[in-house]
Amino acid sequence: MSYGMSGRVFHAPFIEVNPHFELRGIVERSTKQAQDRYPHIISYDNVQELLDDPAVELIIVNTPNDTHVEYALAALKAGKHVLIEKPFAPTVGEARMLFQVAEEMGRLILPFHNRRFDADFLALKEVVQQKELGRLIELHLRFDRYKEEIGPKVFKETKRPAAGVIYDLGSHLLDQAISLFGRPKAMTKISGKYRPNTQVDDYGCIVLNYKDGLNVFITTSLLVANPQASFVLNGTKGSFVKNRTDVQEAQLIDGMMPNNPAFGVEPDASEGILTKPDEDGRLTSRFIAPVQGDYMQLFNEVYAAIREDKPYFVTKDQIIWQLEVLEPNK
Repeated sequence: MSYGMSGRVFHAPFIEVNPHFELRGIVERSTKQAQDRYPHIISYDNVQELLDDPAVELIIVNTPNDTHVEYALAALKAGKHVLIEKPFAPTVGEARMLFQVAEEMGRLILPFHNRRFDADFLALKEVVQQKELGRLIELHLRFDRYKEEIGPKVFKETKRPAAGVIYDLGSHLLDQAISLFGRPKAMTKISGKYRPNTQVDDYGCIVLNYKDGLNVFITTSLLVANPQASFVLNGTKGSFVKNRTDVQEAQLIDGMMPNNPAFGVEPDASEGILTKPDEDGRLTSRFIAPVQGDYMQLFNEVYAAIREDKPYFVTKDQIIWQLEVLEPNK
């Protein structure tokens, strides 16, 4: 694990407080910060030191997107299990290779898709599973931000494998759609570069068509000054609308640990709205009670996969289907 934003926010706090894990160490090549918060850990100077530590069983690959394959492959060949950040790999071929090497080494390579445990998405998932909206017609999934300036992270802003907003944010939404509905029968993908001097796509739209007639519209953009509802589901018997209201990332950035009882609890007025006709045919709306976000569940799933040989919640096929859409010229 490295100790950039991802390591500080999405990984170290969970490994630290989960009783199934021990936070053994973090790779910090130059600036040493992790021990300020976790004084008991090892601060490795380089990746090889981490790979050579016999006490390490699981390595988290949360480095720049274009290095995921390199580091995951090295960890697998060193006999480690791997938890790998999104995007899993730039291409389908590289993903298949990683899964094959993991099988040959008798190790697991597990995709990190924490946003399946966002409170807002869990609310959408409940509505889908309850089948209140009749035959589903369309689902809109959005990830809207406004960042006109070119960001300082070189790996995100320069033309290299798995760069751009579709890989960065679109992979979250694509994974959510696939987790609900499986592999689409067809897809259309549009990307664009709109910020001054950008080298990578900052807008993307993916349309997934399913055999039962459902259409899923995935939109990611860095140029939406007024973010729209992140989840809009329309069916023959009604509609469901939910904003992006999950608080886990903000809480972690503010220093809250995942074992705090308030972690993942959405604030008041964050409910989704379900609208459908009543017995007299009049449209009525009601709030859908919020669901507590729970990124810790991902780490519990990692433990169960490694120690109890339970199927992991993100499958190999789902990753392949995702990359069939994300990969350029697909």
